[in-house]
Amino acid sequence: MSTATAPSTATRSGDGPDRRRRLRPTRLAGKGLLVALALLWLAIAGGPLAFLVLTSFKGQFELLTEALWAWPQDPTLENFRLVLENDFFVFLRNSTVVVSISVVLVLLVSAMASYVFARIPFKLRTPLFALVVAGLIVPIHVTLIPIFLLTRDLGIYDSIWALIGPYVAFNVPVSVLILTGFMQAIPGELEEAARVDGAGPVRRFWSVVLPLTRPGMITVAIYNGVVLWNEFVFAFVLTTSRANRTLPLAIWDFQGQYGNNVPVVMSVLTLTALPLVIAYLLGQERITRGIMAGALKG
Repeated sequence: MSTATAPSTATRSGDGPDRRRRLRPTRLAGKGLLVALALLWLAIAGGPLAFLVLTSFKGQFELLTEALWAWPQDPTLENFRLVLENDFFVFLRNSTVVVSISVVLVLLVSAMASYVFARIPFKLRTPLFALVVAGLIVPIHVTLIPIFLLTRDLGIYDSIWALIGPYVAFNVPVSVLILTGFMQAIPGELEEAARVDGAGPVRRFWSVVLPLTRPGMITVAIYNGVVLWNEFVFAFVLTTSRANRTLPLAIWDFQGQYGNNVPVVMSVLTLTALPLVIAYLLGQERITRGIMAGALKG
């Protein structure tokens, strides 16, 4: 008995080499557009940075007589020497201490608050969460005078310790918002298994939830670190002496002192950005892995 052979699906209309040849120019055009957009973004983002670094190695005369984007004809470190000899390391130490302590406190407070909002049901959870997140809409400028008076009465005005409280308070809301989303994505079965084994809320937080929230913690740490490293308003209002100034105030100080010497100003900007660049290069793999893990969870 003979059997009929069904026609191959490969011969259906629109399939085969002809269709692939028609799609190839479209794909190439799409890839070309993506490459062009990437190069445009690189020029927009990297252009000012390249100008900043190149100008730092130029003298004032060369900057005024040569093209702005020209490679330094006679590279000099004199600009960096002037910056380093004018208490730059004092400013760097102050910024490092303030930002490090503030980021650690923000992570600790935000993680505990987020755990309560994400994993522990109680009657006022939603209103309290909304109240905390509402801190995002409070302009810092309306709090400057009360915070100034409070730090003065506490005896910590004009010290780096006066900055830590406002830094933590104004960065907790956005951190709670981010970490709550991460913790809500953790399967409840994991925490339930720990509870069955006798783990209380504190142990479940430290042993189960917090390790799984590491991508969110990395994201929050990066965000707060960059924001606080560049914070100017509170540092300007709450500190007056040179010994307690942070790096953003150092930039302002050097701009006033060497306003006509653009290469010196560019040098202090370069040195201010350098710690963040070094930190990113050292932790690039871990940072990227953490952010990607968070994106996959989301």
